[in-house]
Amino acid sequence: MRIRFSLILAGFLALALSPLGGAGAAAEETRLFRIGTGGVGGTYYPVGQGVAHAITNPTGKENCAPMPCGVAHLLAVAQTANGSVSNLEDIREGRIESGFSQSDVAYWAHMASGIYKDAEPFADIRAIASLYREDIHLVARKGSGIENINDLRGRHVSLDDPGSGTIVAARIILKAYGLQEGELKAQYIKPADAIKKMRAGELDAFFVVAGTPSKAISELNADGLVTLIPIDGPVAARLTKDNAFFSRTAIPADSYDGIDQVRTLGVAALWVVHKNQSEEMVYEITRKFWENLPSVRKLGIHPKLNTINLKSAFASMSVPLHPGARRYYDEVLPAVAATLNATQNPN
Repeated sequence: MRIRFSLILAGFLALALSPLGGAGAAAEETRLFRIGTGGVGGTYYPVGQGVAHAITNPTGKENCAPMPCGVAHLLAVAQTANGSVSNLEDIREGRIESGFSQSDVAYWAHMASGIYKDAEPFADIRAIASLYREDIHLVARKGSGIENINDLRGRHVSLDDPGSGTIVAARIILKAYGLQEGELKAQYIKPADAIKKMRAGELDAFFVVAGTPSKAISELNADGLVTLIPIDGPVAARLTKDNAFFSRTAIPADSYDGIDQVRTLGVAALWVVHKNQSEEMVYEITRKFWENLPSVRKLGIHPKLNTINLKSAFASMSVPLHPGARRYYDEVLPAVAATLNATQNPN
């Protein structure tokens, strides 16, 4: 898979940098900007495609009709990955330039707490924006008899891939409800594999943290195979009190055809980079993203792109802003940015 991706990427680069592509003299200036996302069945990947559309302009054209131009001489690529944990690791190690992460996972990495309590703090992680709210989906197979979290005991349940943020949230929730992981027939697979096992009747439930609606869940629901289990009540209230990055939310009715509103917990999807990314480049990336977002929405890549807006750009901002992003917000949202700056280390 890595070899295939490398070949495809090499093809893109060759086209972008060739004289026929219009880059001739500017070939040396073209920069690759990879965006670590998640699996193709989740929300991170299609949203990452939208972000890439908004900021990419590898040949430096001044007229990119019908789309507006992105950052001159920047080739942005949405890259499939295992999610929050692996994206942060890849940013730290320089394997990608940016990525998406749940706000809770980013906070733990930055502070060396939670799942990172035995690791060195990732003090150099910085944010470009808080993109949207992610809902914690607990998906159960119809006819499984699972109606609440306690019914998971003794059942085949996927907590998601070990490199994902979902598994972190799932473990916190299970513990809060008094379930030990050993009491489940736990599996650790990606949503795409969970779907296959659900279709085959080999899985009773799975957790996934994703923007609503999730493509994977929509596909299963369209076949009448699943229902959603609420994460609500006093235990959920205590979870939000003890974990500031959690919020009490609801998956709206008919987000998945025929399923009523479901109370659950949510986190924010942050777009993050290493602080060593240049201030000027991150400023331009931030500016072009917000300026071009309305045009990207018209492409219909994913409904979650319609919920991204400047008003929530700092929601659940659990790590400091990158100076380049902060410079943009200082220009367009000076009052809000000043309040946020007062609470963050500016370096």
